[in-house]
Amino acid sequence: MPIALNAPIEGYPNPGTGDRHVLVLDNANCFLYELYSSYPQAAVWNADSGAVWDLTTDEQRPWTWTSADAAGLPIFPGLVRYDEVAAGQINHAIRLTLSKTKAAMTPPASHWAANSTDPNAPPMGVRPRLKASFNASSYSAANQVILVAMKKYGLILADNGSSMYISGAPDDRWDNNDLHNLGNLHASDFEVVQISPLYTAANVPAGTAPQISNLTASSTNVTAGTSVTLSWQTTGASYVIASPEVGAVRGTSVVVKPTQITTYTVYATNAFVQTMSAITTSVH
Repeated sequence: MPIALNAPIEGYPNPGTGDRHVLVLDNANCFLYELYSSYPQAAVWNADSGAVWDLTTDEQRPWTWTSADAAGLPIFPGLVRYDEVAAGQINHAIRLTLSKTKAAMTPPASHWAANSTDPNAPPMGVRPRLKASFNASSYSAANQVILVAMKKYGLILADNGSSMYISGAPDDRWDNNDLHNLGNLHASDFEVVQISPLYTAANVPAGTAPQISNLTASSTNVTAGTSVTLSWQTTGASYVIASPEVGAVRGTSVVVKPTQITTYTVYATNAFVQTMSAITTSVH
């Protein structure tokens, strides 16, 4: 993941010991990288979870896989951002946390992190929507933009946490005192969009694993620093990652420059499982 070691950590400048998310949008190549429990080291990041999202496709994490959020969802698209509010329109669902969830998920969630046995606890991915009858006229213009989005797109349960807690991108332009007025909302002001399908351990979707074929290197014995082209073919893959050095890739080849004997692994992933294939280059 091309994440600078000085990238802001959630809670910046004092991230403490919370979730410590790091979100990096590669807008040149349309990839989103997200880390959870992130700690920069001398030359690399140490994180408890990492996920990469190809923003040119409508993909999801494999079933039962988490991400930087418990539900296996990307965090960035669900954040309320100041520029959206200033422009007068939020065109997406808003990330939500609740204190009690059960071992179940509804798409687009791909994972659960149950902390309750209450049968009425919601599954990850559930969509509460602010009732159309809710009167928002007493709220500020900025908060009304958020409330309209809650009526149109709703909220999406992404993680365990404070109940009825929504997330926004940090911005010095926010009026936090005004935002706190949203705390006057109650769960009873929302209705739950029909939960269908609902997946539990008994009916997690299964399918065919992606295939990797014809993984080759233009040379497997080179001088240190020589360019080597790795090539492959995949079938049934949503996205491909090459490691080490490379990361998420599109297409069927990549150029590497090994400085020592290196085993390169290609990972092909779809909604069901991940497949891998490896090749080694020697350096003389």
